[in-house]
Amino acid sequence: MTFEPGRLIVHRNVRRGRIGWVRPVRVVSDDERGLLLWLAEGSPVAGEVTEAGLGMRAMPFAEWVASSYRVAQGRWTGPPLLEFLPTGATHSVWWFRDAQGGFAGWYVNLEETGVRWDDGELAGVDIIDQDLDVWVRPDRAWEWKDEDEFVERLAFPEHYWVSDEAAVRAEGKRVIALAEAGEFPFDGTWCEFSPPAEWTVPERLPAGWDRPPAC
Repeated sequence: MTFEPGRLIVHRNVRRGRIGWVRPVRVVSDDERGLLLWLAEGSPVAGEVTEAGLGMRAMPFAEWVASSYRVAQGRWTGPPLLEFLPTGATHSVWWFRDAQGGFAGWYVNLEETGVRWDDGELAGVDIIDQDLDVWVRPDRAWEWKDEDEFVERLAFPEHYWVSDEAAVRAEGKRVIALAEAGEFPFDGTWCEFSPPAEWTVPERLPAGWDRPPAC
């Protein structure tokens, strides 16, 4: 399954069969290297919260798993993101921008390999975010991110969506080695990317954004 450049699809994170977050993104390219996506600033998004409106990171995980949930809609308040899902890999790489629009660094999101779907009117890619991440600065110095949350959640195997801690850490170390060596995609590729002017920000999430997860 290949997505045409310019197509609007949804990038979704799935947590034990529930939608964790949803982002409408434009396909920049889709080839043998992988799927490259663009998330525009101010895009409509949705994320799982408790009935009180709190996100998972706002409370201990023990309280989160005891809660009931809903998916709340809002807007992407972060910087625009370029997101690359390498073919067959268990991670993605995001290019972050600073307030002036310059390249600020790479964010390595450790995740299960994305599962694509296409319903005709709408298509998307679903991933399972494994929470542990790596931040790589422009000089390729790096640090682990969200390690405390990762360790906390591993203590709840009956509720957590990550089952193999060693595999997640091994993938992180493998990508760190690529970054330290300045190998693709940490070789300057796409650091100056600008989206086509005709790519407008959607007013709302496309119909079908909440269809059952593919993974």
